Amino acid sequence: MLKISDISYSVEGRPLFEGASATIPTGHKVGIVGANGAGKTTLFKLIRGELVLEGGEITLPNRARIGGVAQEVPSSATSLLDTVLAADIERAALMAEAETATDPHRIAEVHARLADIDAWSAEGRASAILKGLGFDAEAQLRPCSDFSGGWRMRVALAGVLFAQPDYLLLDEPTNYLDLEGALWLEQYLAKYPHTVLIISHDRDLLNRAVGSILHLENRKLTLWNGPYDQFARQRAAARAGQAAEAKKQEARRAHLQSFVDRFKAKASKAVQAQARVKMLEKMEPITAPEEAAKQVFTFPAPEQLSPPIITMEGAAVGYGGPPVLRRLSLRIDQDDRIALLGRNGEGKSTLSKLLAGKLQVSEGTITRSSKLRIGYFAQHQVDELDLGETPLAHIQRLRPDEGQPRLRARLAGFGLGADQAETKVGKLSGGQKARLSLLLATLDAPHLLILDEPTNHLDIESREALVEALTAYSGAVILVSHDMHLLGLVADRLWLVKGGAVAPYSGDLEQYRGELLAGDSAAKSAPAKAKEKPARASRDELQQLRSEVRKCEDRVNKLTEMLEKLDAIMADPALYEPARAGDAEKWAKKHAEAREAMARAEELWMAALEALETAQG
Repeated sequence: MLKISDISYSVEGRPLFEGASATIPTGHKVGIVGANGAGKTTLFKLIRGELVLEGGEITLPNRARIGGVAQEVPSSATSLLDTVLAADIERAALMAEAETATDPHRIAEVHARLADIDAWSAEGRASAILKGLGFDAEAQLRPCSDFSGGWRMRVALAGVLFAQPDYLLLDEPTNYLDLEGALWLEQYLAKYPHTVLIISHDRDLLNRAVGSILHLENRKLTLWNGPYDQFARQRAAARAGQAAEAKKQEARRAHLQSFVDRFKAKASKAVQAQARVKMLEKMEPITAPEEAAKQVFTFPAPEQLSPPIITMEGAAVGYGGPPVLRRLSLRIDQDDRIALLGRNGEGKSTLSKLLAGKLQVSEGTITRSSKLRIGYFAQHQVDELDLGETPLAHIQRLRPDEGQPRLRARLAGFGLGADQAETKVGKLSGGQKARLSLLLATLDAPHLLILDEPTNHLDIESREALVEALTAYSGAVILVSHDMHLLGLVADRLWLVKGGAVAPYSGDLEQYRGELLAGDSAAKSAPAKAKEKPARASRDELQQLRSEVRKCEDRVNKLTEMLEKLDAIMADPALYEPARAGDAEKWAKKHAEAREAMARAEELWMAALEALETAQG
């Protein structure tokens, strides 16, 4: 288990942790949340031993391997597949030794260990991980130098997932992934066999891939059972209860103080007054929780234009060679909220650039309203900000005739207060840089706002503020995002970019999510299944299959209840006292066995359901 005991740590005199403690049982998957700048990334560095604690201690099991994603894989001539294979240092060393060892006993030991770590299936496992993160078989054989920094970040993530450390530490792992990659990662982490700690602001990831939330607030750590939405409800209830208790205590204090003030000078009431003074002194103060500063985005409102604002007829677009997208016949009105769906490489960014006027059509026509203003936000724009200038200087360059009070008000409307306005961009957090880029993209009150992955580096509160701002915005919105929560709350139309075409998607986001998770294998097998016409099952056979489904479902429900009870036991800090070391090990073993049983039970249940569906035709 990972035990964080009474730790303290400061940065430049600002305390990030003061007497913070938490216990993470082995095998648990935990999401780490907290405000930007609270110290989440610093906590990872403390766990890895990269920083020295000022007080307290962090303990891990002996020989536990800790893994995290490097900044990015260096540009080199090594193929992606070989780069990922090299990430498992033990396997790479054993494979090299197997080639050179001469002692028969040592050769036997090396091959036995290679078998233990399943070394011979390594290439297939590495390839599957790379495929899940968006690299096809051809790309996996290309050198790292062929790929941009964002894509090399995916290779770095693939490497640490392949190495399977005992403690996997991931800091915003979805920031460089598209929707398909983010969904794949959710599934992979949910089945990861060891302990996982994830810093993330992605609600879907925190709801699907973790079973606990470690909350960093007021320099303390609190571990909450359950995924993010459950944590949010429990925390809201706890804060409401604390506020109510504080209010009651304040009323009690006022009542006691009133008695003291009235009767302290009267001899007949002196004893009672003194007793109440002592009661006031002994009363442990209950502090009402501070309300977090509300995150805001204030988009300027454009004037209304006559519809449509953009139309395309038989348009094609590309980069000088064959068109990436063709036969585009689309229309956009000012009240549209459109999410662009499609696998990586299908052309979502190409369509965004065409709409933004950064690419021209090679065939057909595109007609824009004569007064149309377009705002365009993409992640590369955040990276292209002038790190040596302040946000105030950035906006002043675009609005030289506006006074400083007005410019500062614009910055404040995007959550960049007086301090951030005068801070060089290089010293701002990722979220603050994203806010500045969003401000610059919307400065002219655009009628059409195109957002390509706008939530990268934004915390959960900022993402909710962005949803509110987009909902109230009176212009059209085109969204490309891996954040399903954002898409679900903002978009009212879905366009699927696939096979060089763009067309309305008839399903909803959950249906699209299911299609992505099913993958190519389901799509390829569908026609084959359609050709088969199995004999219709008899009534008795159907009854037997339904009975089997019910049994499997009952087994999953019972195991779910068992795991909930075991989670509660494992979350009890008293279990990890030195005197109960044997108990902790026993319950950890039971928990692991129950998880394995659940995995088998779910597989059997799915198989039974598929058998029933097939039999029913």
